Amino acid sequence: MIGCPKYRRPVLVGEIEHRLKELLIEKAQGIGSSIEQIEIMPDHVHLFIKASPGDAPDWIIQQLKGYTSRRLREEFSELVSKLPTLWTRSYDCESVGHISEAAVGQYIQDQTGK
Repeated sequence: MIGCPKYRRPVLVGEIEHRLKELLIEKAQGIGSSIEQIEIMPDHVHLFIKASPGDAPDWIIQQLKGYTSRRLREEFSELVSKLPTLWTRSYDCESVGHISEAAVGQYIQDQTGK
């Protein structure tokens, strides 16, 4: 999954970045999924999520984005003043099948520093 803050503002830095990682892992575990790999850049996030085949990808993403938006906006008031909502409504989601898990992991790892 790839998701971006509203207006692609570079707000995912410092304590917000650190807390976002914690919240994503916490929520994924809470819904029975696991985050295998995560890379957070200032203006977007890449996640490699393992989930049950019965869990719809859009439901998983809705859970992660909704939870992290609510919690981060409660904890960091600067997000409320900078953005009307934390996340854009859009995201990119791909399933592993036609490419290997290793290829997805390598792609996410390669995003660091870009």
